[in-house]
Amino acid sequence: MKKKVRVVQMGLGPIGNKETQFLSEKVNIEIVGAIDTDPAKIGKDVGTLAGLPALGVKVSGDIASVLAKGGVDVVVLTTTSGLTTTCEQLLQLLPFGVNIISSCEELCYPWGTNPELAAKIDKLAKEKNVAVLATGVNPGFLMDFLPVVLTGVCRNVSKVTVERIQDATFRRIPFQKKIGAGLTVPQFHAKVKEGTLRHVGLTESMHMIAASLGWKLDKAGEVITPIIAKRKVKTEAMVVEAGNVLGVQQIGSGVMAGQEVISMIFRAAIAEPDARDRIVIEGTPAIDSCIKGGVNGDVATCAVLVNAIPAVMNARPGLRTMADMEPPHCFFSSRELAMRAKR
Repeated sequence: MKKKVRVVQMGLGPIGNKETQFLSEKVNIEIVGAIDTDPAKIGKDVGTLAGLPALGVKVSGDIASVLAKGGVDVVVLTTTSGLTTTCEQLLQLLPFGVNIISSCEELCYPWGTNPELAAKIDKLAKEKNVAVLATGVNPGFLMDFLPVVLTGVCRNVSKVTVERIQDATFRRIPFQKKIGAGLTVPQFHAKVKEGTLRHVGLTESMHMIAASLGWKLDKAGEVITPIIAKRKVKTEAMVVEAGNVLGVQQIGSGVMAGQEVISMIFRAAIAEPDARDRIVIEGTPAIDSCIKGGVNGDVATCAVLVNAIPAVMNARPGLRTMADMEPPHCFFSSRELAMRAKR
């Protein structure tokens, strides 16, 4: 990026505040606005909320007041995982003609799960000549985009298996709660039933892989089970008694012509051993790629949102996915550039 990109950060929870930190490191990015509906954050400096020196940008609760003056290149949207709420926000943002990068998991590949909303977003983005992209560590990279890229060296592919096994001991507290850590087993199943406890995006990842490989899935389903503590486990944030829940296991299966062609294993738990991100491709040649220890989800999500900014600005208008984008890559921060200049 040669020019300085003017960015608005919308959504200032744990990920949004960390995103502010990452954005502020880049010499060619300027944060020119911040939006959040929380009354406790409105009027505060976005840098202060992120634990930084003040950046001179006050948080607003009104989208129009931030965007109506124009001059904004990209809105980074880190508000919710659900497509319905995110769609409502996009329909407020897109009329201002801004590109959007979102962390919404269900937006990463909505064409298979909610084609009507996907088409609605796509149509408005094209009318405004801008691009909308949702990404993150997962979905958006490790369990879909990266497996698709690895198939690029294959003559043929018969099955894709992806494992993401995480030790949640040192993840942020909202993430630990999100996976059910500390709950009793009945509490866990109750939250699963009401739809508030699950890894969001597994089905979207399966549809992205299938579409990229030209497969039409007959069925894409998920099974969610608790991971139970065999002994008492203590962390800085909580104590999990033996018999209670350490985290969640979610198995996804994509079936085509009666055969499982995509297998997804997502497991995140306190004190989970052998953390890893592994991709196994059955094909010619066969591939078995493993990142031992796994990738830190919070850091990677914020990094890929920043690193995708040049790609989304160069993308064709419409609702885009990582499978049809210019691959994002890290670009130098101001600190790194300054160090290089001194050498």
